[in-house]
Amino acid sequence: MPTVVGVKLRFASKATLFDATGAKPGVGDSVVVETERGTELGQVVEGVHEAADGQLPTPLHSVVRVATGDDLARAAELAEKERAALKVFRELIGQHKIDMKPIEVEHLFGGEKVVFYFTAEERVDFRALVRELASRMHARVDMRQVGVRDEARMVGGLGHCGQQLCCARFAGEFQPVSVRMAKEQDLPLNPLKISGLCGRLMCCLRYEFEAYKEFKSRAPKRGTPVETPLGAGKVAELNTPRETVRVQLAQGGSLTVPLASMQCERGCPCKVDREALEALDDVRVNGMLGRMGQPAAQQRGVAEEPGRVHDRERGGHRENADGGQRRERSGEKAREAQEGPRRSRRRRGGSGGTADSARPAPAAEEAAPGVSRDGGSEKKDGDLRSAGRRRRRRRPPGTDGSPGS
Repeated sequence: MPTVVGVKLRFASKATLFDATGAKPGVGDSVVVETERGTELGQVVEGVHEAADGQLPTPLHSVVRVATGDDLARAAELAEKERAALKVFRELIGQHKIDMKPIEVEHLFGGEKVVFYFTAEERVDFRALVRELASRMHARVDMRQVGVRDEARMVGGLGHCGQQLCCARFAGEFQPVSVRMAKEQDLPLNPLKISGLCGRLMCCLRYEFEAYKEFKSRAPKRGTPVETPLGAGKVAELNTPRETVRVQLAQGGSLTVPLASMQCERGCPCKVDREALEALDDVRVNGMLGRMGQPAAQQRGVAEEPGRVHDRERGGHRENADGGQRRERSGEKAREAQEGPRRSRRRRGGSGGTADSARPAPAAEEAAPGVSRDGGSEKKDGDLRSAGRRRRRRRPPGTDGSPGS
């Protein structure tokens, strides 16, 4: 079996195996290798090892040498030329008015050619641009159109997570990503949140898709009823990384239990036993268990002392007696408050709805003497004369037509 080494070239998506016969580079070393395009400079990412014949590409190129100080100095000079060539590339694109976006320029280490990378939505005619670039660079020019994902990998940057882009760090070859993967992970279907810098779906959606899919195949769905010692509940949330289930209780509150401690079967509600809740070692859950129907001492199987039971019963009787006295006093105060207005109305002579006012008036046959049934008066003559004398005494002298005294 041949001895090979894995080398990562500058804009390659994955490591390439090279024949390491005669060279012993270590991981992280820079090496000069021969490729189909010419001589290039790469970095070792896989140490020297033996590979089977079926795993080797055809043809298998070899490592020329481990990079020396002069090789690294030449690589720095080529990097300066690439930055200057990129400015010329942008300038000529504007002059020729070509609908393309310049990405990067690469000088091969052996000086065989210069590669210009760009993106474009459609096919463009860049023949005139290539001729002018070749006259400016004094080298062979190669134009490469890449996609938006390759652009993000070549330029680099930071993703939504704050880390370096996965495609530029370790992703390798691109894999298809679909919206179904975002749905399976319960992510919001907002294009701004599930798209990367390239404008396409983020590559990391594929990394945890299989884990979410496998966990949800074992876990109950949302809304599934759950029976617990604290009462009935239902599944409210699933946590795939921790493999836990949050149960919302019908009486209020919630608890989080591991999926392994739940008894779930097809066609029946899931169950969580008391031992599983006690194993959580949660102060809040233990407090809820202690406030259940039975006292905590009986739940532990310990009987209370008779003296304590008697004291509790005696205290309960005393409390009931005090409560009855307070209720009697409050009833007397309410009755006094109702009788007060009635007494005041009776003093003023008003009806006020009392018993005296409700008494019927005497009948016509029992009317006082001197009053007829038809309402006429039967006053006696003596009564009339006495009334006249009283009126005459009250008149001043000379007003009745008689001579004054």
